[in-house]
Order: sequence, then C-alpha cells, then structure tokens
Amino acid sequence: MNRTRSLAVSLLVVIVGAVVLVFAAGGSAHRSPSSSATISVRQTSLGNVLVGAGGRTLYLFVADKPGVSTLSQAGFTVWPALLAAGSAKAGSGASASSIGTINTLGKRQLTYAGHPLYYFAGDRQAGGTAGQGLFEFGAKWYALSPSGTPVTKAPVTPAPAISESGSGESGGGAGGY
Repeated sequence: MNRTRSLAVSLLVVIVGAVVLVFAAGGSAHRSPSSSATISVRQTSLGNVLVGAGGRTLYLFVADKPGVSTLSQAGFTVWPALLAAGSAKAGSGASASSIGTINTLGKRQLTYAGHPLYYFAGDRQAGGTAGQGLFEFGAKWYALSPSGTPVTKAPVTPAPAISESGSGESGGGAGGY
C-alpha cells in the first residue's frame, strides 16, 4: 500500500472512530443548545484561537456563506454546531460585537464575524486542533483567530524522537518519510 493510500485509510479510520464516539456518548448531529454560550480565546499549537465550552477549539467551514451554514446533516455528526438557546457572551479576548446567531436546521447556531461556528468531534481535549486544515464534506476547516479570520497554518507537531545512535531513525530503515 503506498503512503498516500495508507494516510487516507488512517484518516478514514479516525473519522469513523470519531463518529462512533459521538453516538456512543449520546451525541447527535446537533447537541442540545446550552442556555447561554461563551466564546473565548485560548493559546493552542496554532496560536490564539476561539474556543467554546470546556476550551474546545471552534472552527469555520470554508464552504459556508456569511451567516449561512452549508454543512450537510451528515457533516454535523463530525462537526457539531455551537448552539445556544439563550444569550451568547464574549469571554476573555473575544469581541462581543463579532458574535451573532443564525437559524440552522431549526436550531440557533452561533457565528463569529459572520462565520457559523463548529466543534470537531476528533478534538479530545481543551485546546485540541485535530480538525485544523482537514478537507471534509467538500471544503477545508480552519480554527478562527480572535479577529474572526481563519488560521490557515498547520498545527505544530513534535519533532521525531532521536534514537540512541543519534540518527533520528528507529530500526535503521529508510525513515519512512
């Protein structure tokens, strides 16, 4: 199996696993809206980005139009919308004047600078950025900066471990890069 195909299969396994976890945890395409929601800013591997409940990174979908979500129903399973039944608040570093709402499939979805906001089911902890730069459901996904613009840089990944021989390769092979 070539490297590109192996990467595609691995990504598919991660996505399917995320969908299974969402359903196993009782999640749905749209989580129940909270009575109020707070959008804040957090330092991540991408720099300062917008976050929602529990410090989870918020993303925009490039295919969306200003103030309109174009994500399919299936997409909401992997990319749950940030919903609020009541007021939305700007937390530390976020601009209250940039927060808005739209009606998405009968629910009140929050926007920031006109971008509908989503979480990524694959982000396992606060500040996680596993959804950054993914191409899913027809377009790319990016975290948002506090100014409301997409953060388009790749997440910082750790350098490969250096073996005792100092070569940076394990097993003495070609390195697999």
